Amino acid sequence: MLAFFLRAFYPVGVVHRDKRPIVPNTKPVRFRGVELESEEIARIRAVVLDHSGASRHELTTLVCREFGWRRPNGELRRRACQDLLRRLDQRGLIELPALNRSAVSPRRSPSRTESSSLFSPLPQAVGPAQVCLREVVVRPLVRSEFPAWREAMERFHYLESARIVGESIRYVAEIRGRWLAFLGWGTASLKSRHREAFVGWDSKTKYQRLHLVANNVRFLILPWVRVPHLASRILSQNLRRLSGDWLARYDHPILLAETFVDLARFRGTCYRAANWIYLGETRGMGRKGDGFVPHGRKKGLLVYPLHRRAREILSAPFPSPEILPMTPMDALSIDINKLPLQGKGSLIEVLSEISDPRSRRGIRHPIASVLALAVMATLCGMRSYEAIAEWAADRRKDLLKELRCWCHRAPSEPTFRRVLQSVDADEIDQKVCRWLARFSSPREPVSLDGKTLRGSKDGENPARHLLGAITHHSGLVVAQEEVGEKSTRSLPPSRCWKG
Repeated sequence: MLAFFLRAFYPVGVVHRDKRPIVPNTKPVRFRGVELESEEIARIRAVVLDHSGASRHELTTLVCREFGWRRPNGELRRRACQDLLRRLDQRGLIELPALNRSAVSPRRSPSRTESSSLFSPLPQAVGPAQVCLREVVVRPLVRSEFPAWREAMERFHYLESARIVGESIRYVAEIRGRWLAFLGWGTASLKSRHREAFVGWDSKTKYQRLHLVANNVRFLILPWVRVPHLASRILSQNLRRLSGDWLARYDHPILLAETFVDLARFRGTCYRAANWIYLGETRGMGRKGDGFVPHGRKKGLLVYPLHRRAREILSAPFPSPEILPMTPMDALSIDINKLPLQGKGSLIEVLSEISDPRSRRGIRHPIASVLALAVMATLCGMRSYEAIAEWAADRRKDLLKELRCWCHRAPSEPTFRRVLQSVDADEIDQKVCRWLARFSSPREPVSLDGKTLRGSKDGENPARHLLGAITHHSGLVVAQEEVGEKSTRSLPPSRCWKG
């Protein structure tokens, strides 16, 4: 089912856009800690030359697909690749199209003095009498709450910026629906001599495991909140759920948390009270372009291991089982490529029976086509709507034609998002499990096993528990049912699976 799956260097002396000849820089080019070979640079140059009319964003996408540069959740590494292409252009190894600055409208951030519809007038002061630390809840922000986050950071945080680079999760601490603080986590710092010494990293291993470290880039207690010990309490609660939330969103855990404290302003008392480890001061350097420049503000580095063997796992020469991503194919012993795609008893026939929740007017892609592509992409390791859409866009037209996609084009990311969020998951689960069960041995023993869904706990809402029936040899989930607690007694007898 999933089987649908250099040129030589351009001669030196190419004329650049300013009519001057390109003189390639002989300094080696490093990307994610690995020095690029001449053949790899030649392949990048070939992609750029073959698509001379493409924009910088399109070239970034093409290069990522050429080399298979993807994040752990399957999305393309566009930001890192864009930085690489810019460096190659600066060194004269490739020629990127000129930036269309007229089409870029700079955003104007509101200043702290401007009135706000969310925090004006300021709420009344909150003291120890109104807050019981045991009732404080830390939860991720939903997208509709992002404007409040941005406004609070731009008005009340000393950095006056709400931007977080790379993978990120934003949290809010609240009590009975009243907001007390905001926290923001992003990608780890690229370089830190104290952290590298603490973990035991060499350059190559660091770039391979850096995504397993998260940086607490923002922590703001709202100015009208004055509660002793609140900050360390919020940090402790946030750290308990950080790795699970990251795993649910980006398909990999977090093993080490880090933060940099401006020693001219703070002492990092709340971090020390939450058992963070102080490693030392930085040199006062900041990243600018391709290098680092001194800014004169030394910061203290503190870290917190989120796994009892965090240092061992991060510095191991080979990936540990705790951080190896597991795909649905890893649990199956049947050959997925031999499963029928078309015809009687095929996957398309099963998915065509799924109820379509969309309005009949304006439908371009049949629901079976959308679901089939989503299933294939998920089996190939795609873990987000954007990654699924990118994977589907890379498929050949004959496959899209066979799936009866509109104009032989793959559905867009919003289409996948709408369909997968609105379709009845229980109906798909039952029909697909019944279809997969046909390919297992009829006398194969079945075991009952309960699992707790990762990332399903949200604040006061408890985690969801599933009871599943799994075949011994093929590893197929032939049926599963949500239960109220971690006990088979909570499963209604009428809903039990019968083999």
